[in-house]
Amino acid sequence: MNKKPLNKNSWSIFVKFRELGIFIFIILLVIIVSLRSPYFLTLSNFNVILLDISILFIVAVGQMLVLLSKNLDLSVGSGVALVGMIVAMTVSKNWNIQPVVAILMGIGYGLFFGALNGVIISKGKVSPVIATLGTMSIYRGLAFMISGGAWVDAVEMPESFKLIARGKILGIPNLIFFMIVIFIIFYYFLNYSKIGRQIYAVGSNREASKMAGISIDKITFLVYSISGILFGLGGVLWVSRYASAQSDSAMGFEFQTIAACVIGGVNIAGGSGTLPGLLMGVLLLGIINNALNLIRISPFLKLAVQGLVILIAVITDVLIKRRVQKILLLREKV
Repeated sequence: MNKKPLNKNSWSIFVKFRELGIFIFIILLVIIVSLRSPYFLTLSNFNVILLDISILFIVAVGQMLVLLSKNLDLSVGSGVALVGMIVAMTVSKNWNIQPVVAILMGIGYGLFFGALNGVIISKGKVSPVIATLGTMSIYRGLAFMISGGAWVDAVEMPESFKLIARGKILGIPNLIFFMIVIFIIFYYFLNYSKIGRQIYAVGSNREASKMAGISIDKITFLVYSISGILFGLGGVLWVSRYASAQSDSAMGFEFQTIAACVIGGVNIAGGSGTLPGLLMGVLLLGIINNALNLIRISPFLKLAVQGLVILIAVITDVLIKRRVQKILLLREKV
């Protein structure tokens, strides 16, 4: 007998199981690492973890929207590097540029590069994997070409620019403040806006969405444009935080965003996932990386651990879905 697809009620049960599972795993991991390192469970270290995950979360939100619509964006890491390089080179030659202008500049460039992805995929009907794999290489190559392979160092950046990521607002580090603002905006967008519901609908069932009058091409263009805006903002924050712009910045960042989404319960096949789940996925990755640094684990082993966590997350998803389906079948029999 074929299994029934998860309906709205079953999905709500699944989400509760899924996010509760991530939360419990985070608590257990914190306890285990705290026993190994006395420096882990401290306020200063927790602040470091939040700072480390802030940019990842911001860029991962864009990746999440793309995945929800049943697409994929492999260009986000290269986009961060390219936008960061362009903005860093610009401010290094124009020290009087205001921080707000630098941020808007990064968002503008990001929007352009993200929209380019959207046009290629929605109008050109190119596979998202092929299209963004191509632009990933193009954006990375452009970052190298415009810089000539050189870096933009801290001494070449005005202090006001570096304070974009390093400063504080009402005692809250700017990076964390940006993360909170992005969370609030997109939580409302996904849960309470018509377009947010359409993104979920397109990812869940494209044919039904077409029949309901939803433009697949417009939604595809929109999610890639938003992804571009967010990796553009991430590029500005990246060079501001590290006070360095390099053509190889954010190398592999696209895979970290995908990992955060998968761990957070975002379905790669589209149509399901929540922002709180993504936040917990990003937090879990941040805790793992921080813990492995504290106990001085090899960087190569860190990649292996990250891959293992992704596999566990996927397997957990499958097991929980099966469990939810069994619960629903039992309810129907009763």
